[in-house]
Amino acid sequence: MVTRCGWVTENALYQEYHDTEWGVPERDGRKLFECLCLEGFQAGLNWLTILKKREGFRAAFAGFDPYVIAGWGEEDVARLLGDAGIVRHMGKIEATIGNARAWIAVEQEEGFSEFVWSFVGSVPMRPQPATLADVPAQTEVSVKLSKALKKKGFRFVGPTTVYAFMQAVGMVDDHEAACDWAR
Repeated sequence: MVTRCGWVTENALYQEYHDTEWGVPERDGRKLFECLCLEGFQAGLNWLTILKKREGFRAAFAGFDPYVIAGWGEEDVARLLGDAGIVRHMGKIEATIGNARAWIAVEQEEGFSEFVWSFVGSVPMRPQPATLADVPAQTEVSVKLSKALKKKGFRFVGPTTVYAFMQAVGMVDDHEAACDWAR
């Protein structure tokens, strides 16, 4: 019998995400951008909603190519607001466009991957929570990264969203101790 983290439901999409992506260190700056954007869209919603719409997001947002998205304007916002394949929230859509511009600036300055991973010394944190109840919503590191992202012009990157991002991209390995994927 397979044992997964307590947040994983019987949904096959959730299980596949947990088993193959969540907590796996990601260093590709473009993939990190996609994940940060999707975590921003998830704010206030269930992650399964985002997973179900992920391919729709990828299609609507040009594969999360920040160089393409950075050039978008009001017509693109209107188009996206009419796209049922994504979460249609004007603030989050506009934030994604602005975040693409901020990402480009960070990428040119130091590399986005290097920037975000520097907050954990480029090594995944492994707190080894015993149960789901032991997993925090945010940490001192996520607060610092959130503030740094905001200072660089990113939006929808509060400390809780940033901690979820850190977990998703493997900066923090929060697999519960009994989980078969605990490292």
